[in-house]
Amino acid sequence: MNRILITGGAGFLGSHLCERLLNEGNEVICMDNYFTGFKKNVAHLLDNPNFELIRHDVIEPFKIEADQIYNLACPASPSHYQYNAIKTMKTSVMGAINCLGGAKRTKARVFQASTSEVYGDPNVHPQTESYWGNVNPIGIRSCYDEGKRAAETLFMDYHRQNGVDIRIARIFNTYGPRMNPEDGRVVSNFICQALRGENITIYGDGTQTRSFCYVDDLIEGFIRLMNQNEVTGPVNLGNAHEFTMLELAQKVQEKIGGSSEIIFKPLPSDDPKQRQPDITLAKKHLDWQPTINLDEGLDRTIAYFQSPI
Repeated sequence: MNRILITGGAGFLGSHLCERLLNEGNEVICMDNYFTGFKKNVAHLLDNPNFELIRHDVIEPFKIEADQIYNLACPASPSHYQYNAIKTMKTSVMGAINCLGGAKRTKARVFQASTSEVYGDPNVHPQTESYWGNVNPIGIRSCYDEGKRAAETLFMDYHRQNGVDIRIARIFNTYGPRMNPEDGRVVSNFICQALRGENITIYGDGTQTRSFCYVDDLIEGFIRLMNQNEVTGPVNLGNAHEFTMLELAQKVQEKIGGSSEIIFKPLPSDDPKQRQPDITLAKKHLDWQPTINLDEGLDRTIAYFQSPI
């Protein structure tokens, strides 16, 4: 049994990670300030004697004894991270410093949930971990993109300078149950619009691409990366199969039916035109690749949003 701290543990990804680690017999401490996470996401875990829930903002210092730390704390959708851009940057930077300081003190292994956004609007396709990215440092998305890049810098410097045991994952688009229906992410947007009988809104002409990884596959990648000793990262974790926004909208429209039509609106500033991970490193060092295809994952996600909450 490991004692594991998960910051952002009541969020979409964090709650699935809490559940998985508890099921494997670990003691789990879930920390969240509920800005984008919800207590209901982990309510079913509260009776487990190995689960502890703490309301705390990762920006503020904390001292918790742990064998492992997963740092997942940060709003991850544009509508949420742009709501308070300065707070978003603080969460990435101060949150990383506090997690790394805790790991240094307790000799814990610490995991950073980074993002494909560090690649910006990429000039290299698909994106490999060696690519430095094409990021606008002063745009409306910069608080998130540059915050996550700064967090990676901090992780690498704590590792080189202080010997902190780190792991860094770069997460590509992920979807599944417990997504926030109001977070503006494309999968939840399309599903919720179709279920409400509203038109499905595509920003841009629909030719921009993303690669969608189902949440269970991603969590498996997290755990494999955390518990191996070959690489510290960064390691790309995502689905290597690429889809256009129009293809995704048509799939959702077909599965849900109803009267929804697909409409087009202007593309937001700095929105990347394509995003696809090269997962060669994950295959080599983690023996990992996604196993749940988009059709199966969408069926599970639609069922979640159709069920009473």
